[in-house]
Amino acid sequence: MKFETKCVHTGVHKDQQYNSVITPIYPSSTFYFNDLESTSGYDYTRSGNPTRDALNENLAALEGGVGCVTTSSGMSAVHCAMSLFNPGDHIVVPADVYGGTFRLIDQFLREKGLSFTFVDMTDLSAVSAAMQSSTKGVWIETPSNPMMKVIDLAAVVEIAKQQDVLTICDNTFLSPYLQRPLEFGVDVIVHSTTKYINGHSDVVGGAVIAKEKEIADRTAWLCNALGLACSPFDAWLVLRGVKTLGCRIEAQQKSAMKIARFLESHSLVERVYYPGLESHPQHELAKQQQDGFGAMLSFDVKDGRTVAENVCMNSKLYDVGVSLGGIESLISFPVTMSHAAMSPEGRKAAGITDNTVRISVGLEHSDDLITDLKQALES
Repeated sequence: MKFETKCVHTGVHKDQQYNSVITPIYPSSTFYFNDLESTSGYDYTRSGNPTRDALNENLAALEGGVGCVTTSSGMSAVHCAMSLFNPGDHIVVPADVYGGTFRLIDQFLREKGLSFTFVDMTDLSAVSAAMQSSTKGVWIETPSNPMMKVIDLAAVVEIAKQQDVLTICDNTFLSPYLQRPLEFGVDVIVHSTTKYINGHSDVVGGAVIAKEKEIADRTAWLCNALGLACSPFDAWLVLRGVKTLGCRIEAQQKSAMKIARFLESHSLVERVYYPGLESHPQHELAKQQQDGFGAMLSFDVKDGRTVAENVCMNSKLYDVGVSLGGIESLISFPVTMSHAAMSPEGRKAAGITDNTVRISVGLEHSDDLITDLKQALES
């Protein structure tokens, strides 16, 4: 089946009693046993639930994995994936990793005995130099948040495989509609399903998808043992949202390209970070490994923090807020929002400045969104 068809038809037709065309919600916390040693396949919703399993089936099919666990948030998915490592393990991470992931690393995982090296992953020599005898993982985020750096998946995987190192890719910004990292040799995919996969800003959730059964079984065990699973209702909402993933992203990235070109030509904008622009340093790489350029972009204004803040606060159609990937457009200031947990030195190393503004492009008409940005910039 083609991608859009998988979105609609995977994880449905589970109701054999009434033939519902929409997967039912099974809100039961517990399921009765047939006898003292056998069940219908479910006993307790933390360990397994029919609605959540339908979503797991859908997302595994879209990414091309053998197994998926869906979690209570994107960060619980990150935690689940990081729990594959043991004290003493070393992990290579992008310097401009998402702020929530940075906070988990810097203020929790280090205390648990893991060590990390942050590098610019667009520099493959830096990735190679960061590898140590204790390296057990490489964490990839492409495009990166919020600087939209595109990482060469196949090249980083090749470096990692020379030491039999596990590779994990956060694919939230593009979703499996535009990028499927397992096809490039990545071992594990992480998503915040809050974002594009659900797409309606009414769910907080995450997913971990594995290429090999051994890792899939391990992440399923970890998700159950740590109590990270998403609720049946949230799973049902995400399963509803994913059905329109393809058509939503097509419309959103079409508008994003128009907005990026407008910003690139505006006299008050110093630089635009969007892989679809020919000026983007990894534009050709994005064309090769992605099926589109996505609907996230960032830009630097010319005259400092005050202008950046005013652009955010003077916009009318863009809600000022964290998160991304919904049907509504959002505008944010990474320094105080998505990357507030990162130190000033860390933000500087990542390229995030007081001039940086991030946009998640929604489904409003592109002309209206451009007009609003123009008045916000010029106000």
